Amino acid sequence: MIRKLFIFILYALIALLIYWYGDSILQWIRQGGANYVILTAFLATMFALFPIIPYPIIGGVLGAVYGPALGSLVTWIGSSMASIIMFVFVRFGYQDWGLNIVNRYKSLSKVTTLFEKNAFMTIFITRLIPVIPSIIVNVYSALSRVRFLSYAIASSLGKMPSMILFAVVGNSFVNDPSQLIVIGVAYLVFLGLVYGTYTFWQKKAENNEKLPEL
Repeated sequence: MIRKLFIFILYALIALLIYWYGDSILQWIRQGGANYVILTAFLATMFALFPIIPYPIIGGVLGAVYGPALGSLVTWIGSSMASIIMFVFVRFGYQDWGLNIVNRYKSLSKVTTLFEKNAFMTIFITRLIPVIPSIIVNVYSALSRVRFLSYAIASSLGKMPSMILFAVVGNSFVNDPSQLIVIGVAYLVFLGLVYGTYTFWQKKAENNEKLPEL
């Protein structure tokens, strides 16, 4: 119980700091703080971990400051590290509570078992779909028995397209707004391909579950 309380208080304190100083930190990055890339990546991680300011805005600022390549990298590092940190917090402090809740309901337990069997692809694909809240994927994965390494790799890889999008849009908004339409259309096509792939994979997984055992 002490461990759970400590993690909660630590998380709450950092969230308050980001809430109080978030605008000032963002202004510092715009005005020259970007010269300190490692520090900026750390701050991006904090912004992603505590999204007081929506992270697409952070990614856009980083893209405008650093350019599309380095901006995408810093944005991706921040988002990926934040998801890993949250996974560790929840797994270390609250997994026992989560498993008790899951095991209490048979239907939820079956869904979780199916999720654990196909964890890598499920996490990877859900990361590619921006309408699925990141915090749900983080917490549900941590409360399940998904292996840390599988989660970290699948989550980080799946975050790449959207993080690149945020940075590229931010850079284009500052330097060439006419490119935004092309970027938007390209990303919609990409999402269509992701949705089609996910639907095909899901149907295939369901069919495999229905096959009788020999």
